[in-house]
Amino acid sequence: MSEKNSRKTLEGVVTSDKADKTVTVTVTRQVQHPLFKKIIKRSTKLLAHDETNRCKQGDTVVIKEVAPISKRKRWMVVSVVKQGMHETAAEIKDGSEN
Repeated sequence: MSEKNSRKTLEGVVTSDKADKTVTVTVTRQVQHPLFKKIIKRSTKLLAHDETNRCKQGDTVVIKEVAPISKRKRWMVVSVVKQGMHETAAEIKDGSEN
């Protein structure tokens, strides 16, 4: 039981929502370079399970570690922290005509 409580949670940005019930989340972290001691950014792309397909590209989400769902999916979307800018096909079409 204690293992379920110690599962990792991360915050990242949805970079792709093309697959059904799956989103690609990019998690960015800052680390110090071992030799030059400068702070640099490192990013990791993770696949996360999104049961309701509510996440869209550009959203900031919180994901948690879960038991393997498929070959590469080991994370699940917990909540959407901030919604990104979403444009529907109709809005894009209307904008190009003006």
